Amino acid sequence: MGTLLDGRYKDCEKVIIVCDNLNTHTIGAFYTAFEPARARSFVSRIEFHCTPKHGSWLNIAENELSCVTSQCVASQCVAGRRIGSEAELREETTAWYEDINSIQRGVDWQMKIDDARMKLKSIYPQIKL
Repeated sequence: MGTLLDGRYKDCEKVIIVCDNLNTHTIGAFYTAFEPARARSFVSRIEFHCTPKHGSWLNIAENELSCVTSQCVASQCVAGRRIGSEAELREETTAWYEDINSIQRGVDWQMKIDDARMKLKSIYPQIKL
């Protein structure tokens, strides 16, 4: 984050960070990682946008982004090559998503809530009655 905020986004007054609900994605983490003055300079420019705790839409979006970087579009792979312009990127991704949307595939969630609670027990809060 420090590299990005000091580099690519150094001239930005406000940087919006979309993050999941991982316990390290907090303002306090900046004070753990950086000296107080530097942490404060970063935090004063950041606006956190956290995804919903049960944001399955985020999982779908991540899957789609993974697909677009690994699948071929019009006989040219997007992955492993440099796209020279925004217009070319739009053309490539438009061809890809029009093809994918015509298929109308869904997401088959394999894990049921009870299974998730057992497998992910360590991250679920312990409620004492």
